[in-house]
Amino acid sequence: MKTIPLEYGKFYHVYNRGINACNLFRENENYEYFLHLCDKYISPVANTYAWVLMRNHFHLLVRIKTTRELNLQGFENLEGLKGTNRTFVNQQFSNLFNAYTKAINKRYQRTGSLFEHPFRRIKIESDAHLKYLVYYIHHNPIHHDFCEHYLDYPWSSYLTVISPKTTKLSRAEVLKWFTDKSNFEKFHSQEEIKKFDELKISCQGDL
Repeated sequence: MKTIPLEYGKFYHVYNRGINACNLFRENENYEYFLHLCDKYISPVANTYAWVLMRNHFHLLVRIKTTRELNLQGFENLEGLKGTNRTFVNQQFSNLFNAYTKAINKRYQRTGSLFEHPFRRIKIESDAHLKYLVYYIHHNPIHHDFCEHYLDYPWSSYLTVISPKTTKLSRAEVLKWFTDKSNFEKFHSQEEIKKFDELKISCQGDL
């Protein structure tokens, strides 16, 4: 599979699963720790707009920050920040997966890789794809029969989007894509989804 480069200022669907379809998350603390690591490693280089953590895979919708937006303190001299080289950004994702693998291996006395490599990513080319992907990510637990409604699954950004609580999720921008909260909820539950299905928008992440 050809690895798609991560470009500054562009949106991506980032997803991956456990190697040999093994479980990535076994208990609540695992989900919480993965989100902690996402904040530690991904927040400095990308904004997150939607996410879901499933038992053996995950999906993220992110926009890689521009060079102006990146927090470069301590990284000013890295070769990965020069020209078109995205080594720095890719390394942050690798750091996330390596740190989580190390923690899980230690906790459950396992060895070796935890994630498939390389992690998968799809560049988002249209506003329609962005909106559909938000729905696609939030619908994953329902699609895989983990629950019957978005409100019933705790490990996705759906609850964060409809909540007034402070968050690092780019919630305001997501709601603007759907006009407002009411239309966001409506979009996730009505026939309009079929219109997007007819566009044959590929998420290529049906794990």
